[in-house]
Amino acid sequence: MALTVHLLGRPRVDGSGTVYQVRSRKSWALLACLLLDERPRTRARLAGLLYPEAQDPLRALRWGLTEIRRCLGVPADGDPVVLRLPDDAVVDVHVLRHGSWASAIRLPGLDAELLDGVGVRGSPVFESWLLSERTRIAAAAEAILHEAALGKLAEGDLDTARDLALRASAMNPLDENHQALVIRLYRLAGDDAAARRQFAAVTALFRDELGVAPGVAIEQAMREARVNATRADHEPADQVSVESIDAIVESGAAAVAAGAVDAGIRSLRASVGLADRSGSGRLRLSSRLRLAEALIHSLRGMDEEGLATLHEADRLALTDHDRAASAQARAEMGYVDFLRARYDRAEHWLSGALTAAAGSPAITARVTTYLGAVHSDRADYAQARDLLERAVSLARSADDPRTGAYALSMLGRVHLLLHDLGPAAAYLEESARTAQSDHWLAFLPWPQALRGEVHLAAGDVEAAAGVLRQAFARACQLGDPCWEGISARSLALVAEARGATEQAFALLSEARARSNRLADPYVWLDAHILDAQCGLGVRHGHRDTPAWIDALRRLAARSGMREMRVRAIRHGAALGNPADQAAAALLTG
Repeated sequence: MALTVHLLGRPRVDGSGTVYQVRSRKSWALLACLLLDERPRTRARLAGLLYPEAQDPLRALRWGLTEIRRCLGVPADGDPVVLRLPDDAVVDVHVLRHGSWASAIRLPGLDAELLDGVGVRGSPVFESWLLSERTRIAAAAEAILHEAALGKLAEGDLDTARDLALRASAMNPLDENHQALVIRLYRLAGDDAAARRQFAAVTALFRDELGVAPGVAIEQAMREARVNATRADHEPADQVSVESIDAIVESGAAAVAAGAVDAGIRSLRASVGLADRSGSGRLRLSSRLRLAEALIHSLRGMDEEGLATLHEADRLALTDHDRAASAQARAEMGYVDFLRARYDRAEHWLSGALTAAAGSPAITARVTTYLGAVHSDRADYAQARDLLERAVSLARSADDPRTGAYALSMLGRVHLLLHDLGPAAAYLEESARTAQSDHWLAFLPWPQALRGEVHLAAGDVEAAAGVLRQAFARACQLGDPCWEGISARSLALVAEARGATEQAFALLSEARARSNRLADPYVWLDAHILDAQCGLGVRHGHRDTPAWIDALRRLAARSGMREMRVRAIRHGAALGNPADQAAAALLTG
């Protein structure tokens, strides 16, 4: 039996002749740090994290490493410390974060807390780290359960899909997408009474806890039809030619592109039903891919239906050995997970898409762009820059200006976040020019808003104000929550620079409300706005600043946004929080 490390629930090690179990809580904590930290830590930092009150912290660290070696039979050495596990070793948290959903749902501790029962006294910085990691691992389990429910739905196993979806919704009842999936599965199974009960319960929960009604994702789920139900408004398949179905798909996609989203999506949904009854594998795939793309990119909060459609498309593509179609489906699944800040899952799908897309420059360009964006959100800026530069080149080779414009905007954002303002301005201006030349006016507010941030970072408040007002006006005309949010955030900082502090606070509050008004917001943007709120609150002593810092801390912990977690710590330290001050000292030490 291969060496297996269980960190979910009560920690233990199995297999490979293991006869010694770690006894010290601090040694379990040390093992968790070595396995969960994405970058190795120096001995000094590990000692400061776990043994700050020991007379000789480095000696205490050496004892912990010795205990780990006795248990695992492999060394943990060097400086930074690296743990070298056998190639066939299994670590449950690694399976949860990076494995397939089919493997992850078999983990015995999937619903359990990380290092259950393990606490470390006298190490406040470690306790903060452990709380953050528990939050991140719980979010990963929640994401896996949701993904697995969609996978089982695509397989037609509605009972298992429903059970998995209920487990996900129990972990986070206020997640609209979890609740929408549960309701959708009840409807697909024909259990309308259960769907109505769930809808009523969710409506009451959202009203009591959030003061809002359920959004469009839940409303759409209530309109879902039973599997294999005959739709009276569909022409029988034997009376519809393949050419006619192709025409319906194209006309639906064209309607969405022209802004007639509702009519276009109705046509695309109809095309899926007709394609299924036609028996054409090509049509079943193409109709689903077009429908999913419309649902995900149409600004209507319907990503959840789009994801379910993509899982169906990927299953069909694998059955038909259509690598290009599988790559398309996985690229869009990765994109949705990127937006939701489920970065491990995004990387899983995008890596698979990149392998399947070999030989297709257009798909490879899109996938590489999304991967670069994932690394940027996680503050892995060197990797992000390399990927996005490659994506720009690939998009040009594939004659795909829209992917190129998006890649350029994200490349500009990387340089902006690194405060490398010259390249940031150049890339963002090129992104806007590329979008304009391709008549992609719906995209323009994004690079414009980021360009406004570059002006602000350079101290040119008036130039920033001009660009941002235009970006905000365009975003409002389009009704795009993300573009509205990013523009309003920077306009708030313009207001602060002009001395209008109260207006700045009001604009930041409005920015968060705008960017989160649908079930599928861009989560990094919410953190970006929260970070600005925290900074403004610290500078001006706003009474809500501790709550904003706590919200940023939770959001960063769930998603694994390293830089945002560091920013939350530094904001807390600026307010005099002792644990944050200790953590900030360790970060800079």
